[in-house]
Amino acid sequence: MLDELKQREASGQPINVGLIGLGAMGLGIAYQIGRTPGMRLSFVADTNEAAAKKGAEIYGKPTHITTDGMAALQDEKIPCDVFVEATNSIVAAFDYCMAAIERKAHCVLMNAEVDAILGYLLREAAKKQGVIVTSDAGDQHGVLSRMMEEIEMWGFDIVQAGNMKGFLERHRDLAGTVEIAAKLGLSPVQCLAYTDGSKLNIEMSVIANEYGLTPLVPGMEGPRADKVEDVINLFDFDKYNGQGRVDYILGAKQHGGGVYVVGRCDNEFQQGYMNYYKVTNKHPYYVFLRPYHLCHLETPRAVALAALYNKAVVTMKKGRVTDCFAYAKRDLKPGDRVEHAIGSDEVYGLIMEAKPADAANLVPQGVLDVEGSPERPVMKRAAKKDEPLTWDHFDLPATRMLELWEKQKPLIS
Repeated sequence: MLDELKQREASGQPINVGLIGLGAMGLGIAYQIGRTPGMRLSFVADTNEAAAKKGAEIYGKPTHITTDGMAALQDEKIPCDVFVEATNSIVAAFDYCMAAIERKAHCVLMNAEVDAILGYLLREAAKKQGVIVTSDAGDQHGVLSRMMEEIEMWGFDIVQAGNMKGFLERHRDLAGTVEIAAKLGLSPVQCLAYTDGSKLNIEMSVIANEYGLTPLVPGMEGPRADKVEDVINLFDFDKYNGQGRVDYILGAKQHGGGVYVVGRCDNEFQQGYMNYYKVTNKHPYYVFLRPYHLCHLETPRAVALAALYNKAVVTMKKGRVTDCFAYAKRDLKPGDRVEHAIGSDEVYGLIMEAKPADAANLVPQGVLDVEGSPERPVMKRAAKKDEPLTWDHFDLPATRMLELWEKQKPLIS
């Protein structure tokens, strides 16, 4: 891959990349593309002009700067082979991606929300245009996919795809998040989505839908662990009955930004080698660790895979095996409004198997998003704290999200 990128650089035929969203991740992506041979940022866009200008400055080379990302995507004079979506939006992100697909540009999603919630619709449109929509290579689910592909190639069965979470508090509210959000350079809503576990559950739903994995319980088990090696004793893999699972460990500080995969190999000949290589195991189960995920550093890999080989990192190829469903963060009464779908005082999200959750009439968390609308979902029935929420709990405004969800339903039913 690197040789081909260097050849592109030498021949003056770089991969042209458009980038929308110059928050913490977007700025990192702009920097990294500026230092990757064979790539150019053709435009940077953010609704905040100062953020867009900062992205261009960090990129360090000439690029088109705009506050109107849609106009840039629709301007054929601005080249775009690959579009990187790095906003925190869902509906706007969907529209950006559709515009990119229409001009036959691949889409790399540094945005797990639009990926998980409307990714099926995007991929259907991309297929018709001969391009791909892929998760980013540097997010946890992208890293897990890369690991699992290799582990399967070694002849191991995937038992568990695992994430590591340093801290999680499902009932944390926005007021309790402001201070830490400021320190991390995140919006309180975005930070709360990390803190209450919604983001974790969304990302693990994406990788679950890539490999046909499921959570053992709603929201996964998530035991506390001092170190990742404890995984081998914290889970009862025998009770999985051959069904691959997604899960996570909580509190392991040594590799807090990492991911792991548990593989199974019954062969005793291989066991000898694994012991020699010091792979943590309780035969036939083996723990493979990647102690980091590097987000923006790895985005150019996804860009290059798409542009050079038409290859995706993650496409949710097994379909909607799981989804992230809304739960009441506190006691909710009729008339209460859900101000934010993801990162709110009212709801958090838990990954569940999609078919039984749908049969129970549970509402996917992302469908409550009302981006661009002054109206909000309003409770018409009371719900107790930690109760799963159904469609019948809500009066839902007629939003673009609902329109897109209805359009996508034939693809996921």
